Amino acid sequence: MHWYEDDDFWVDFADVMFSDRRRAEIARLVAESPLFDHPPGTRVLDLACGPALYAVPLARAGCRVTGVDLSAPMLERARTACEAAGVDVRLVRGDMLTHVEPESYDEAINVFTSFGYFDDREDNLTVLRNARASLRPGGRMLVDVMGREVVAGWIGRPQVVELPDAYVIQRDTVLDEWTRLRTDWTMVRGEHAREVSITSYLYGASELRALFDEAGFVDVEVYGDFDRSPYDQRARRLIVRGTRPPGPPARAVTEGGGGA
Repeated sequence: MHWYEDDDFWVDFADVMFSDRRRAEIARLVAESPLFDHPPGTRVLDLACGPALYAVPLARAGCRVTGVDLSAPMLERARTACEAAGVDVRLVRGDMLTHVEPESYDEAINVFTSFGYFDDREDNLTVLRNARASLRPGGRMLVDVMGREVVAGWIGRPQVVELPDAYVIQRDTVLDEWTRLRTDWTMVRGEHAREVSITSYLYGASELRALFDEAGFVDVEVYGDFDRSPYDQRARRLIVRGTRPPGPPARAVTEGGGGA
């Protein structure tokens, strides 16, 4: 079983990854970022939606949102969050390595470093190709990750996250000549400790741009944050956005192992 298929991991560390503070930050981001300035009725596909941190504010803004995630517990949290916010979001349990709804969306997003889960580069390319197939001609795909150049500026310093009844120590390690990142998390609650390691592909800006090109996107843009600032030495994120060109239906790829 791959780490992202472990529902216990998502449940145990949800309060670290998806805190109330982060939910509020993302709500402000969606309201203010020009990258989310969508007209009402925009059809948005949120791949690896988690507990709907982006889906809820997008739906509040008038978008017609579909959230796809492999984790049943995360989808249940998403359902609860949508009900509490009074928004209607279509939630689907699915694998982003195989999920395709041909020409059904105006925008697709994969945020919060949920891209690059797969060790095989071809699998990550498949995710982009399938997202492209799910977009209408002229639709756009946005991927948000922690870029290799950003990681290089802070890696090596363990981080501690305090929770009301526990604390989490996070350590990051670069693997395979800066192509993969392993994050080791240790949660200590009372006399018990829970350890987990997650790995993801570590993309640089030029490499992720090239992957978008290979997947068939055009007009590919690279940013260093959601305010559309440049990807330079001050960048906080690596955000890449591309457009599906007009033309014949995009080829979907539905074979492969694993998913999220």
